[in-house]
Amino acid sequence: MTIETSFDSNYRKVLVAARRARQLQSGSHALVPTHSTKACRIAQEEIDAGKIAYVKGETEVTKPLVEGPNIPILAS
Repeated sequence: MTIETSFDSNYRKVLVAARRARQLQSGSHALVPTHSTKACRIAQEEIDAGKIAYVKGETEVTKPLVEGPNIPILAS
């Protein structure tokens, strides 16, 4: 596992901000001085200040192998 401080996608940044916002709502203290009272905004400010890091596992993402006629069909 490695500790990451930069984000490889906006999706990951949103996930990390959401998790930090839940921590703030549960009683954690802000890591940066702020005038905002909204947990989401405080989390974004902490990320922009470089105060938030996340752990990235080293497991590779692999697609399941599906053979020929057993491919699932999803109805829309």
